[in-house]
Amino acid sequence: MLPAILDLTAVKAAYATGLTPLLMAEEIIARRNASDDPAVFITATSDDDLRSAARALMELAPEPNSLPLWGVPFAVKDNIDVAGLPTTAGCPAYAYTPETDATVVARLKAAGAIVIGKTNLDQFATGLNGTRSPYGAPRSVFNKDYVSGGSSSGSAVTVASGMASFALGTDTAGSGRVPAAFNNLVGIKPTPGLVPNVGVVPACRSVDVVTVFAATVGDGVAIRKVMDGVDAGDPYSRPALPASLPASGLRIGVLDEAEREFFGNTDYEAIYDAAIERARSLGATIVPFDYAPFRQAAELLYNGPWVAERLAAVKDFIATNADDFDPTVRTIIEGARGYDAVAAFEGQYRLGHLRQKTLGEWAKVDVLMLPTSPTTYTVEAMMADPIVKNSHFGRYTNFANLFGYAAIAIPAGFGSNGLPAGVTLFGPSFSDDALAPFADAMHRAVACGMGKDRAAVLPESAKVSEAEDGLVTIMVVGAHLTGMPLNHELTGPGGKLVKSCRTAGDYRLFVLPNTTPPKPGLIREPGFAGKGLEVEVWKVPADVFGRFVQNIPAPLGIGKVTLDDGSQVSGFLCEPYAIQGAQEVTELGGWRAYIASRK
Repeated sequence: MLPAILDLTAVKAAYATGLTPLLMAEEIIARRNASDDPAVFITATSDDDLRSAARALMELAPEPNSLPLWGVPFAVKDNIDVAGLPTTAGCPAYAYTPETDATVVARLKAAGAIVIGKTNLDQFATGLNGTRSPYGAPRSVFNKDYVSGGSSSGSAVTVASGMASFALGTDTAGSGRVPAAFNNLVGIKPTPGLVPNVGVVPACRSVDVVTVFAATVGDGVAIRKVMDGVDAGDPYSRPALPASLPASGLRIGVLDEAEREFFGNTDYEAIYDAAIERARSLGATIVPFDYAPFRQAAELLYNGPWVAERLAAVKDFIATNADDFDPTVRTIIEGARGYDAVAAFEGQYRLGHLRQKTLGEWAKVDVLMLPTSPTTYTVEAMMADPIVKNSHFGRYTNFANLFGYAAIAIPAGFGSNGLPAGVTLFGPSFSDDALAPFADAMHRAVACGMGKDRAAVLPESAKVSEAEDGLVTIMVVGAHLTGMPLNHELTGPGGKLVKSCRTAGDYRLFVLPNTTPPKPGLIREPGFAGKGLEVEVWKVPADVFGRFVQNIPAPLGIGKVTLDDGSQVSGFLCEPYAIQGAQEVTELGGWRAYIASRK
Protein backbone atom coordinates (compact mmCIF):
# COMPACT_ATOMS: atom_id res chain seq x y z
CA MET A 1 0.00 0.00 0.00
CA LEU A 2 1.29 3.45 -0.92
CA PRO A 3 1.48 6.13 1.80
CA ALA A 4 -0.52 9.36 1.70
CA ILE A 5 2.49 11.33 0.45
CA LEU A 6 4.33 9.88 -2.57
CA ASP A 7 7.88 10.84 -1.71
CA LEU A 8 10.60 9.32 -3.89
CA THR A 9 11.72 6.83 -1.25
CA ALA A 10 8.21 5.43 -0.87
CA VAL A 11 7.66 5.22 -4.62
CA LYS A 12 10.97 3.50 -5.33
CA ALA A 13 10.40 1.04 -2.47
CA ALA A 14 6.96 0.20 -3.84
CA TYR A 15 8.39 -0.45 -7.29
CA ALA A 16 11.17 -2.61 -5.82
CA THR A 17 8.56 -4.81 -4.12
CA GLY A 18 6.22 -5.41 -7.05
CA LEU A 19 4.26 -2.26 -7.87
CA THR A 20 4.25 -1.45 -11.59
CA PRO A 21 3.92 1.92 -13.32
CA LEU A 22 0.55 0.75 -14.63
CA LEU A 23 -0.67 0.10 -11.08
CA MET A 24 0.74 3.48 -10.09
CA ALA A 25 -1.29 5.06 -12.89
CA GLU A 26 -4.45 3.48 -11.50
CA GLU A 27 -3.58 4.81 -8.03
CA ILE A 28 -3.11 8.33 -9.40
CA ILE A 29 -6.40 8.13 -11.28
CA ALA A 30 -8.14 7.08 -8.07
CA ARG A 31 -6.54 9.88 -6.06
CA ARG A 32 -7.44 12.50 -8.64
CA ASN A 33 -11.04 11.28 -8.65
CA ALA A 34 -11.15 11.43 -4.86
CA SER A 35 -9.77 14.97 -4.64
CA ASP A 36 -12.03 17.49 -2.92
CA ASP A 37 -10.38 20.44 -4.69
CA PRO A 38 -11.76 20.77 -8.25
CA ALA A 39 -9.54 23.76 -9.09
CA VAL A 40 -6.18 21.96 -8.91
CA PHE A 41 -5.87 20.87 -12.55
CA ILE A 42 -6.55 22.88 -15.67
CA THR A 43 -5.92 19.85 -17.90
CA ALA A 44 -5.39 16.45 -16.32
CA THR A 45 -3.63 13.79 -18.38
CA SER A 46 -6.49 11.54 -19.50
CA ASP A 47 -6.82 8.17 -17.78
CA ASP A 48 -6.04 6.33 -21.02
CA ASP A 49 -3.00 8.51 -21.77
CA LEU A 50 -1.70 8.00 -18.25
CA ARG A 51 -1.99 4.24 -18.68
CA SER A 52 -0.33 4.46 -22.10
CA ALA A 53 2.61 6.40 -20.66
CA ALA A 54 3.03 3.73 -17.97
CA ARG A 55 3.01 0.94 -20.57
CA ALA A 56 5.49 2.79 -22.77
CA LEU A 57 7.88 3.18 -19.84
CA MET A 58 7.64 -0.52 -19.02
CA GLU A 59 8.50 -1.37 -22.62
CA LEU A 60 11.40 1.10 -22.80
CA ALA A 61 12.89 0.26 -19.41
CA PRO A 62 11.30 -2.90 -18.01
CA GLU A 63 13.59 -3.21 -14.98
CA PRO A 64 12.10 -1.49 -11.89
CA ASN A 65 13.95 1.69 -10.88
CA SER A 66 16.29 1.34 -13.87
CA LEU A 67 15.95 5.08 -14.56
CA PRO A 68 16.47 7.78 -11.92
CA LEU A 69 12.76 8.71 -11.81
CA TRP A 70 11.31 5.44 -13.11
CA GLY A 71 7.51 5.69 -12.98
CA VAL A 72 7.49 8.72 -10.66
CA PRO A 73 4.28 10.76 -11.17
CA PHE A 74 4.63 14.53 -11.46
CA ALA A 75 2.48 17.55 -12.25
CA VAL A 76 3.39 20.58 -14.36
CA LYS A 77 2.32 24.19 -13.89
CA ASP A 78 0.27 25.27 -16.89
CA ASN A 79 2.75 27.85 -18.14
CA ILE A 80 5.26 25.06 -18.90
CA ASP A 81 4.81 23.11 -22.14
CA VAL A 82 3.94 19.42 -22.19
CA ALA A 83 3.62 18.00 -25.69
CA GLY A 84 0.00 17.21 -26.54
CA LEU A 85 -1.52 19.02 -23.54
CA PRO A 86 -2.78 22.60 -23.86
CA THR A 87 -0.76 25.41 -22.31
CA THR A 88 -3.14 28.12 -21.08
CA ALA A 89 -1.08 30.17 -18.59
CA GLY A 90 -4.41 30.48 -16.78
CA CYS A 91 -6.16 32.22 -19.69
CA PRO A 92 -8.45 30.11 -21.91
CA ALA A 93 -8.24 32.50 -24.86
CA TYR A 94 -4.43 32.25 -24.83
CA ALA A 95 -4.37 28.44 -25.05
CA TYR A 96 -2.21 26.55 -27.54
CA THR A 97 -1.13 22.91 -27.77
CA PRO A 98 2.64 22.48 -28.05
CA GLU A 99 4.18 19.74 -30.16
CA THR A 100 7.29 19.48 -27.99
CA ASP A 101 7.99 19.41 -24.29
CA ALA A 102 9.69 22.20 -22.41
CA THR A 103 13.35 21.29 -21.88
CA VAL A 104 12.82 20.53 -18.19
CA VAL A 105 9.83 18.28 -18.92
CA ALA A 106 11.76 16.42 -21.63
CA ARG A 107 14.65 15.80 -19.22
CA LEU A 108 12.32 14.53 -16.51
CA LYS A 109 10.51 12.23 -18.92
CA ALA A 110 13.85 10.87 -20.16
CA ALA A 111 14.62 10.04 -16.52
CA GLY A 112 11.41 7.98 -16.36
CA ALA A 113 8.95 10.41 -14.76
CA ILE A 114 5.31 10.46 -15.91
CA VAL A 115 3.20 13.64 -16.30
CA ILE A 116 -0.20 13.44 -14.59
CA GLY A 117 -1.52 16.82 -15.71
CA LYS A 118 -1.24 20.61 -16.04
CA THR A 119 -2.00 22.58 -12.91
CA ASN A 120 -3.79 25.81 -12.12
CA LEU A 121 -1.97 29.09 -11.51
CA ASP A 122 -2.44 32.78 -11.02
CA GLN A 123 -2.97 33.94 -14.59
CA PHE A 124 0.29 34.53 -16.49
CA ALA A 125 2.09 33.69 -13.22
CA THR A 126 1.14 37.13 -11.87
CA GLY A 127 0.39 36.71 -8.18
CA LEU A 128 1.45 34.91 -5.01
CA ASN A 129 -1.94 33.76 -3.75
CA GLY A 130 -3.64 31.41 -6.25
CA THR A 131 -7.00 33.19 -6.65
CA ARG A 132 -6.37 34.96 -9.99
CA SER A 133 -7.57 32.26 -12.33
CA PRO A 134 -10.76 31.70 -14.32
CA TYR A 135 -10.35 28.01 -13.50
CA GLY A 136 -11.00 28.61 -9.80
CA ALA A 137 -8.82 28.99 -6.72
CA PRO A 138 -7.01 25.93 -5.33
CA ARG A 139 -7.09 25.84 -1.54
CA SER A 140 -4.69 25.03 1.27
CA VAL A 141 -4.75 21.29 1.97
CA PHE A 142 -5.21 22.13 5.66
CA ASN A 143 -8.16 24.51 5.47
CA LYS A 144 -10.29 25.08 2.38
CA ASP A 145 -11.10 28.63 3.49
CA TYR A 146 -7.46 29.64 2.95
CA VAL A 147 -5.45 30.32 -0.17
CA SER A 148 -3.02 27.72 -1.47
CA GLY A 149 -0.42 30.32 -2.35
CA GLY A 150 0.56 31.13 -5.91
CA SER A 151 1.21 31.56 -8.61
CA SER A 152 2.10 27.83 -8.64
CA SER A 153 -1.07 27.01 -6.73
CA GLY A 154 -2.23 23.72 -8.24
CA SER A 155 1.30 22.34 -8.38
CA ALA A 156 1.79 22.63 -4.63
CA VAL A 157 -1.60 21.09 -3.88
CA THR A 158 -0.93 18.02 -6.06
CA VAL A 159 2.14 17.14 -4.00
CA ALA A 160 0.75 18.09 -0.58
CA SER A 161 -2.44 16.09 -1.18
CA GLY A 162 -0.61 12.99 -2.44
CA MET A 163 -1.56 13.10 -6.12
CA ALA A 164 2.03 13.58 -7.34
CA SER A 165 5.51 12.84 -6.04
CA PHE A 166 6.71 16.25 -7.16
CA ALA A 167 5.51 19.15 -9.26
CA LEU A 168 7.03 21.90 -11.33
CA GLY A 169 6.29 25.54 -10.66
CA THR A 170 7.86 28.78 -11.73
CA ASP A 171 9.17 31.56 -9.54
CA THR A 172 9.64 35.23 -10.39
CA ALA A 173 8.65 36.82 -7.10
CA GLY A 174 8.17 33.82 -4.81
CA SER A 175 5.72 31.57 -6.67
CA GLY A 176 7.84 28.48 -6.07
CA ARG A 177 8.20 29.17 -2.35
CA VAL A 178 5.01 30.69 -0.94
CA PRO A 179 2.76 27.75 -1.99
CA ALA A 180 5.31 25.39 -0.42
CA ALA A 181 5.01 27.23 2.90
CA PHE A 182 1.20 27.18 2.83
CA ASN A 183 1.10 23.42 2.15
CA ASN A 184 3.92 22.07 4.37
CA LEU A 185 6.27 21.33 1.46
CA VAL A 186 9.80 21.98 0.32
CA GLY A 187 10.23 24.51 -2.50
CA ILE A 188 13.47 24.38 -4.47
CA LYS A 189 14.21 27.70 -6.21
CA PRO A 190 17.37 27.31 -8.29
CA THR A 191 19.83 30.04 -9.08
CA PRO A 192 18.46 31.89 -12.15
CA GLY A 193 19.95 30.32 -15.26
CA LEU A 194 20.79 26.96 -13.68
CA VAL A 195 17.60 25.34 -15.02
CA PRO A 196 16.60 26.32 -18.58
CA ASN A 197 13.30 28.06 -19.36
CA VAL A 198 12.85 26.86 -22.96
CA GLY A 199 9.17 26.02 -23.38
CA VAL A 200 8.04 28.21 -20.46
CA VAL A 201 5.60 31.10 -20.93
CA PRO A 202 7.56 33.96 -19.39
CA ALA A 203 6.40 36.33 -16.68
CA CYS A 204 9.65 38.30 -16.38
CA ARG A 205 11.97 36.47 -18.72
CA SER A 206 15.22 37.84 -17.29
CA VAL A 207 14.52 36.57 -13.75
CA ASP A 208 12.10 33.63 -14.16
CA VAL A 209 13.07 30.26 -12.67
CA VAL A 210 11.50 26.79 -12.95
CA THR A 211 11.07 25.38 -9.45
CA VAL A 212 10.34 22.06 -7.75
CA PHE A 213 7.75 21.26 -5.06
CA ALA A 214 8.71 18.12 -3.17
CA ALA A 215 8.14 16.30 0.11
CA THR A 216 11.78 16.52 1.22
CA VAL A 217 14.86 18.57 0.42
CA GLY A 218 16.61 15.43 -0.81
CA ASP A 219 13.81 14.70 -3.27
CA GLY A 220 13.73 18.27 -4.51
CA VAL A 221 17.47 18.48 -5.07
CA ALA A 222 17.57 15.13 -6.89
CA ILE A 223 14.78 16.28 -9.22
CA ARG A 224 16.40 19.65 -9.82
CA LYS A 225 19.65 17.96 -10.79
CA VAL A 226 17.83 16.07 -13.54
CA MET A 227 16.68 19.43 -14.95
CA ASP A 228 20.03 21.25 -14.62
CA GLY A 229 22.18 22.10 -17.62
CA VAL A 230 22.60 24.75 -20.26
CA ASP A 231 20.12 25.01 -23.13
CA ALA A 232 21.25 27.44 -25.81
CA GLY A 233 17.61 28.18 -26.62
CA ASP A 234 17.31 30.11 -23.35
CA PRO A 235 19.22 33.41 -23.53
CA TYR A 236 19.61 33.43 -19.73
CA SER A 237 20.74 29.81 -19.36
CA ARG A 238 24.28 29.56 -18.01
CA PRO A 239 26.70 26.94 -16.74
CA ALA A 240 26.92 26.44 -13.01
CA LEU A 241 29.91 27.72 -11.08
CA PRO A 242 29.17 25.98 -7.78
CA ALA A 243 29.63 28.05 -4.63
CA SER A 244 30.62 26.41 -1.37
CA LEU A 245 29.48 27.20 2.16
CA PRO A 246 31.16 26.31 5.47
CA ALA A 247 30.54 22.67 6.38
CA SER A 248 29.83 23.70 9.97
CA GLY A 249 29.29 26.85 11.98
CA LEU A 250 27.15 28.60 9.37
CA ARG A 251 26.56 32.29 10.07
CA ILE A 252 22.85 32.70 9.44
CA GLY A 253 21.41 36.16 8.94
CA VAL A 254 18.01 36.78 10.49
CA LEU A 255 15.74 39.82 10.56
CA ASP A 256 16.62 42.56 12.99
CA GLU A 257 13.79 44.10 14.97
CA ALA A 258 13.52 47.15 12.70
CA GLU A 259 12.68 45.07 9.64
CA ARG A 260 10.29 42.56 11.18
CA GLU A 261 6.77 42.68 9.75
CA PHE A 262 4.20 39.90 10.17
CA PHE A 263 1.06 41.98 9.54
CA GLY A 264 -0.39 40.99 12.89
CA ASN A 265 0.18 37.25 12.48
CA THR A 266 1.67 36.37 15.87
CA ASP A 267 1.62 32.64 15.05
CA TYR A 268 3.92 33.14 12.08
CA GLU A 269 6.23 35.37 14.09
CA ALA A 270 6.50 32.72 16.79
CA ILE A 271 7.22 30.06 14.18
CA TYR A 272 10.02 32.21 12.76
CA ASP A 273 11.50 32.70 16.24
CA ALA A 274 11.37 28.94 16.82
CA ALA A 275 13.16 28.36 13.50
CA ILE A 276 15.94 30.72 14.60
CA GLU A 277 16.42 28.73 17.80
CA ARG A 278 16.34 25.49 15.81
CA ALA A 279 19.12 26.80 13.57
CA ARG A 280 21.13 27.76 16.64
CA SER A 281 20.67 24.26 18.09
CA LEU A 282 22.05 22.80 14.84
CA GLY A 283 25.29 24.73 15.32
CA ALA A 284 24.59 27.93 13.40
CA THR A 285 25.69 31.34 14.61
CA ILE A 286 22.72 33.71 14.47
CA VAL A 287 23.50 37.19 13.12
CA PRO A 288 20.84 39.92 12.84
CA PHE A 289 21.22 41.81 9.57
CA ASP A 290 19.73 44.87 7.92
CA TYR A 291 17.06 43.73 5.49
CA ALA A 292 16.38 47.28 4.20
CA PRO A 293 18.39 47.10 0.93
CA PHE A 294 16.89 43.68 0.13
CA ARG A 295 13.37 45.00 0.80
CA GLN A 296 13.98 48.05 -1.36
CA ALA A 297 15.16 45.82 -4.20
CA ALA A 298 12.08 43.62 -3.73
CA GLU A 299 9.85 46.65 -4.27
CA LEU A 300 11.37 47.17 -7.74
CA LEU A 301 9.83 43.95 -9.04
CA TYR A 302 6.25 45.26 -8.98
CA ASN A 303 6.79 48.97 -8.37
CA GLY A 304 9.55 49.47 -10.89
CA PRO A 305 10.30 48.94 -14.57
CA TRP A 306 10.54 45.13 -14.27
CA VAL A 307 6.76 45.05 -14.54
CA ALA A 308 7.34 46.03 -18.19
CA GLU A 309 8.72 42.53 -18.75
CA ARG A 310 5.28 41.16 -17.94
CA LEU A 311 3.85 43.36 -20.67
CA ALA A 312 6.61 42.31 -23.08
CA ALA A 313 5.64 38.66 -22.56
CA VAL A 314 2.01 39.18 -23.66
CA LYS A 315 2.00 42.52 -25.51
CA ASP A 316 0.49 41.15 -28.73
CA PHE A 317 -2.14 39.12 -26.90
CA ILE A 318 -3.24 41.89 -24.55
CA ALA A 319 -3.56 44.27 -27.51
CA THR A 320 -6.39 42.10 -28.92
CA ASN A 321 -7.67 40.22 -25.86
CA ALA A 322 -7.50 42.62 -22.93
CA ASP A 323 -10.98 41.62 -21.76
CA ASP A 324 -9.83 38.01 -21.38
CA PHE A 325 -7.45 38.94 -18.56
CA ASP A 326 -8.21 38.60 -14.88
CA PRO A 327 -8.96 42.19 -13.80
CA THR A 328 -6.17 42.31 -11.22
CA VAL A 329 -3.63 40.77 -13.58
CA ARG A 330 -4.66 43.21 -16.31
CA THR A 331 -4.24 46.16 -13.93
CA ILE A 332 -0.72 45.03 -13.00
CA ILE A 333 0.41 44.33 -16.56
CA GLU A 334 -1.09 47.47 -18.07
CA GLY A 335 0.64 49.47 -15.34
CA ALA A 336 3.83 48.76 -17.31
CA ARG A 337 2.80 51.36 -19.88
CA GLY A 338 3.95 54.01 -17.44
CA TYR A 339 7.61 52.96 -17.82
CA ASP A 340 9.93 53.80 -20.70
CA ALA A 341 13.51 52.88 -21.63
CA VAL A 342 14.89 55.61 -19.40
CA ALA A 343 13.00 54.15 -16.44
CA ALA A 344 14.39 50.71 -17.29
CA PHE A 345 17.96 51.94 -17.11
CA GLU A 346 17.26 53.93 -13.96
CA GLY A 347 15.83 50.77 -12.41
CA GLN A 348 19.00 48.88 -13.26
CA TYR A 349 21.09 51.62 -11.69
CA ARG A 350 18.95 51.52 -8.56
CA LEU A 351 19.26 47.73 -8.35
CA GLY A 352 23.03 47.96 -8.75
CA HIS A 353 23.24 50.52 -5.99
CA LEU A 354 21.20 48.29 -3.68
CA ARG A 355 23.34 45.27 -4.59
CA GLN A 356 26.38 47.17 -3.39
CA LYS A 357 24.63 47.85 -0.09
CA THR A 358 23.83 44.16 0.36
CA LEU A 359 27.51 43.24 0.10
CA GLY A 360 28.12 44.74 3.51
CA GLU A 361 25.42 42.51 4.98
CA TRP A 362 26.75 39.41 3.19
CA ALA A 363 30.16 40.08 4.73
CA LYS A 364 28.57 39.28 8.10
CA VAL A 365 26.76 36.08 7.10
CA ASP A 366 26.94 32.95 4.95
CA VAL A 367 23.20 32.38 4.51
CA LEU A 368 20.01 34.38 5.05
CA MET A 369 16.95 32.85 6.75
CA LEU A 370 13.66 34.70 6.33
CA PRO A 371 9.97 33.91 6.77
CA THR A 372 8.76 32.49 3.46
CA SER A 373 5.60 34.54 3.96
CA PRO A 374 4.87 36.73 6.98
CA THR A 375 1.18 35.78 7.00
CA THR A 376 -1.66 34.05 5.16
CA TYR A 377 -5.25 34.96 4.30
CA THR A 378 -8.57 33.41 3.49
CA VAL A 379 -9.67 33.34 -0.13
CA GLU A 380 -12.46 35.75 0.77
CA ALA A 381 -10.08 38.27 2.35
CA MET A 382 -7.62 38.02 -0.54
CA MET A 383 -10.26 38.63 -3.19
CA ALA A 384 -11.55 41.65 -1.27
CA ASP A 385 -8.12 43.33 -1.31
CA PRO A 386 -6.11 41.43 -3.95
CA ILE A 387 -3.15 43.71 -4.59
CA VAL A 388 -2.27 44.85 -1.07
CA LYS A 389 -2.70 41.46 0.60
CA ASN A 390 -0.82 39.72 -2.22
CA SER A 391 2.08 42.14 -1.66
CA HIS A 392 2.29 41.01 1.97
CA PHE A 393 3.16 37.49 0.78
CA GLY A 394 6.10 38.81 -1.24
CA ARG A 395 7.75 40.93 1.44
CA TYR A 396 10.56 38.41 1.98
CA THR A 397 10.67 36.75 -1.45
CA ASN A 398 10.69 39.33 -4.25
CA PHE A 399 14.37 40.24 -4.10
CA ALA A 400 15.83 36.75 -4.63
CA ASN A 401 15.87 36.47 -8.43
CA LEU A 402 16.78 40.12 -8.99
CA PHE A 403 19.98 39.41 -7.07
CA GLY A 404 20.49 35.95 -8.60
CA TYR A 405 20.35 33.98 -5.33
CA ALA A 406 19.67 30.31 -4.74
CA ALA A 407 16.89 29.52 -2.26
CA ILE A 408 15.26 26.55 -0.54
CA ALA A 409 11.93 26.98 1.25
CA ILE A 410 11.25 24.49 4.05
CA PRO A 411 8.40 23.79 6.46
CA ALA A 412 8.82 25.43 9.86
CA GLY A 413 5.80 24.28 11.85
CA PHE A 414 2.11 24.96 12.44
CA GLY A 415 0.24 27.77 14.12
CA SER A 416 -2.54 27.54 16.67
CA ASN A 417 -5.10 27.58 13.83
CA GLY A 418 -3.60 24.46 12.25
CA LEU A 419 -2.06 26.28 9.29
CA PRO A 420 1.59 25.73 8.34
CA ALA A 421 4.30 28.32 7.89
CA GLY A 422 7.79 28.11 6.46
CA VAL A 423 11.19 29.72 6.31
CA THR A 424 13.51 30.12 3.33
CA LEU A 425 17.28 29.82 3.25
CA PHE A 426 19.02 32.07 0.71
CA GLY A 427 22.56 31.67 -0.54
CA PRO A 428 24.77 33.28 -3.18
CA SER A 429 24.45 32.33 -6.84
CA PHE A 430 25.03 28.61 -7.44
CA SER A 431 25.11 27.71 -3.76
CA ASP A 432 22.10 25.47 -4.54
CA ASP A 433 23.74 22.20 -3.48
CA ALA A 434 25.65 23.78 -0.60
CA LEU A 435 22.38 25.07 0.94
CA ALA A 436 20.72 21.67 0.88
CA PRO A 437 22.31 19.86 3.87
CA PHE A 438 21.38 22.55 6.39
CA ALA A 439 17.93 23.01 4.85
CA ASP A 440 17.36 19.26 5.17
CA ALA A 441 18.57 19.26 8.77
CA MET A 442 16.17 22.11 9.60
CA HIS A 443 13.25 20.26 8.02
CA ARG A 444 14.06 17.09 9.94
CA ALA A 445 14.47 18.95 13.23
CA VAL A 446 11.02 20.56 13.10
CA ALA A 447 9.33 17.15 12.68
CA CYS A 448 6.14 18.48 11.06
CA GLY A 449 5.75 15.78 8.42
CA MET A 450 5.33 16.10 4.68
CA GLY A 451 2.39 17.80 2.98
CA LYS A 452 -0.96 16.95 4.50
CA ASP A 453 0.57 14.11 6.53
CA ARG A 454 1.82 15.96 9.61
CA ALA A 455 2.89 12.71 11.29
CA ALA A 456 5.04 11.44 8.43
CA VAL A 457 8.68 10.75 9.25
CA LEU A 458 11.21 11.96 6.70
CA PRO A 459 13.01 8.91 5.24
CA GLU A 460 16.69 8.48 6.04
CA SER A 461 17.40 7.58 2.42
CA ALA A 462 16.42 11.12 1.41
CA LYS A 463 18.85 12.71 3.85
CA VAL A 464 21.18 15.25 2.28
CA SER A 465 24.78 14.71 3.29
CA GLU A 466 27.27 17.47 3.86
CA ALA A 467 29.39 18.28 0.81
CA GLU A 468 32.84 16.69 0.87
CA ASP A 469 35.24 19.51 1.78
CA GLY A 470 33.54 21.78 -0.71
CA LEU A 471 34.46 19.46 -3.59
CA VAL A 472 32.32 19.13 -6.70
CA THR A 473 31.67 15.89 -8.58
CA ILE A 474 32.59 15.70 -12.25
CA MET A 475 32.63 12.82 -14.73
CA VAL A 476 35.39 12.66 -17.37
CA VAL A 477 35.42 10.60 -20.54
CA GLY A 478 38.51 11.59 -22.53
CA ALA A 479 41.93 13.11 -21.99
CA HIS A 480 41.26 13.72 -18.28
CA LEU A 481 41.09 9.97 -17.52
CA THR A 482 43.79 8.50 -15.29
CA GLY A 483 47.04 8.15 -17.23
CA MET A 484 45.83 10.41 -20.04
CA PRO A 485 47.50 13.73 -21.03
CA LEU A 486 45.17 16.13 -19.14
CA ASN A 487 44.71 14.10 -15.96
CA HIS A 488 47.11 16.49 -14.20
CA GLU A 489 44.39 19.17 -14.41
CA LEU A 490 42.47 17.07 -11.90
CA THR A 491 45.25 15.75 -9.69
CA GLY A 492 47.30 18.95 -9.54
CA PRO A 493 44.70 21.08 -7.69
CA GLY A 494 43.83 18.25 -5.30
CA GLY A 495 41.19 16.31 -7.23
CA LYS A 496 40.28 12.86 -5.92
CA LEU A 497 39.28 9.85 -8.02
CA VAL A 498 35.93 8.56 -6.73
CA LYS A 499 35.48 5.58 -9.02
CA SER A 500 35.91 4.12 -12.47
CA CYS A 501 32.62 3.02 -13.97
CA ARG A 502 30.53 3.05 -17.11
CA THR A 503 27.74 5.21 -18.44
CA ALA A 504 24.23 3.91 -18.93
CA GLY A 505 23.83 1.92 -22.12
CA ASP A 506 22.22 4.62 -24.24
CA TYR A 507 25.36 6.75 -24.71
CA ARG A 508 27.45 6.91 -27.89
CA LEU A 509 31.03 8.09 -28.36
CA PHE A 510 32.50 9.90 -31.36
CA VAL A 511 35.85 11.36 -32.41
CA LEU A 512 35.19 15.03 -33.06
CA PRO A 513 36.56 16.06 -36.46
CA ASN A 514 39.19 18.77 -36.86
CA THR A 515 40.35 18.72 -33.22
CA THR A 516 44.01 18.57 -32.13
CA PRO A 517 44.63 16.58 -30.08
CA PRO A 518 41.55 14.45 -30.85
CA LYS A 519 38.61 15.12 -28.55
CA PRO A 520 35.72 12.79 -27.70
CA GLY A 521 32.08 13.68 -28.20
CA LEU A 522 29.71 11.91 -25.81
CA ILE A 523 26.00 12.07 -26.59
CA ARG A 524 22.94 10.34 -25.20
CA GLU A 525 20.50 8.63 -27.55
CA PRO A 526 17.47 7.29 -25.65
CA GLY A 527 16.63 3.83 -26.93
CA PHE A 528 20.17 3.04 -28.06
CA ALA A 529 21.09 -0.38 -26.67
CA GLY A 530 24.80 -0.23 -25.87
CA LYS A 531 26.96 -1.59 -23.08
CA GLY A 532 27.97 1.74 -21.63
CA LEU A 533 31.27 3.59 -21.94
CA GLU A 534 34.28 3.76 -19.66
CA VAL A 535 34.34 6.95 -17.59
CA GLU A 536 35.75 8.17 -14.30
CA VAL A 537 34.08 10.16 -11.54
CA TRP A 538 36.26 12.69 -9.72
CA LYS A 539 35.86 15.19 -6.89
CA VAL A 540 37.51 18.55 -7.58
CA PRO A 541 37.56 21.94 -5.83
CA ALA A 542 34.73 24.23 -6.89
CA ASP A 543 37.09 26.72 -8.51
CA VAL A 544 38.63 23.94 -10.62
CA PHE A 545 35.18 22.90 -11.75
CA GLY A 546 34.47 26.53 -12.59
CA ARG A 547 37.59 26.74 -14.75
CA PHE A 548 36.54 23.59 -16.58
CA VAL A 549 33.18 25.11 -17.38
CA GLN A 550 34.67 28.43 -18.49
CA ASN A 551 37.29 26.86 -20.73
CA ILE A 552 35.27 24.13 -22.43
CA PRO A 553 35.27 24.83 -26.18
CA ALA A 554 32.12 24.42 -28.25
CA PRO A 555 30.53 22.02 -29.04
CA LEU A 556 31.41 20.49 -25.66
CA GLY A 557 29.65 21.41 -22.43
CA ILE A 558 28.74 20.20 -18.96
CA GLY A 559 25.48 18.33 -18.46
CA LYS A 560 23.98 15.52 -16.41
CA VAL A 561 25.25 12.05 -17.34
CA THR A 562 23.49 8.88 -16.18
CA LEU A 563 25.82 6.12 -14.98
CA ASP A 564 25.30 2.36 -15.14
CA ASP A 565 23.97 2.31 -11.56
CA GLY A 566 21.25 4.85 -12.42
CA SER A 567 22.88 7.77 -10.60
CA GLN A 568 23.56 11.07 -12.31
CA VAL A 569 26.66 13.27 -12.23
CA SER A 570 27.81 16.38 -14.03
CA GLY A 571 30.08 15.52 -16.92
CA PHE A 572 31.37 16.35 -20.38
CA LEU A 573 28.75 16.10 -23.14
CA CYS A 574 28.68 17.13 -26.79
CA GLU A 575 26.03 18.96 -28.78
CA PRO A 576 24.54 16.49 -31.30
CA TYR A 577 25.13 18.67 -34.37
CA ALA A 578 28.89 18.23 -33.98
CA ILE A 579 28.90 14.49 -34.67
CA GLN A 580 27.74 14.82 -38.27
CA GLY A 581 30.33 12.86 -40.27
CA ALA A 582 32.34 12.03 -37.14
CA GLN A 583 33.93 8.62 -36.55
CA GLU A 584 31.95 6.60 -34.02
CA VAL A 585 33.99 4.58 -31.52
CA THR A 586 31.20 3.39 -29.22
CA GLU A 587 31.95 -0.28 -29.87
CA LEU A 588 35.47 0.13 -28.47
CA GLY A 589 33.97 0.85 -25.07
CA GLY A 590 35.71 4.11 -24.25
CA TRP A 591 38.24 6.78 -25.14
CA ARG A 592 41.21 4.93 -23.66
CA ALA A 593 40.50 1.97 -25.94
CA TYR A 594 40.22 4.29 -28.94
CA ILE A 595 43.62 5.90 -28.22
CA ALA A 596 45.16 2.44 -27.84
CA SER A 597 43.68 1.37 -31.19
CA ARG A 598 45.40 4.30 -32.94
CA LYS A 599 48.77 3.12 -31.66
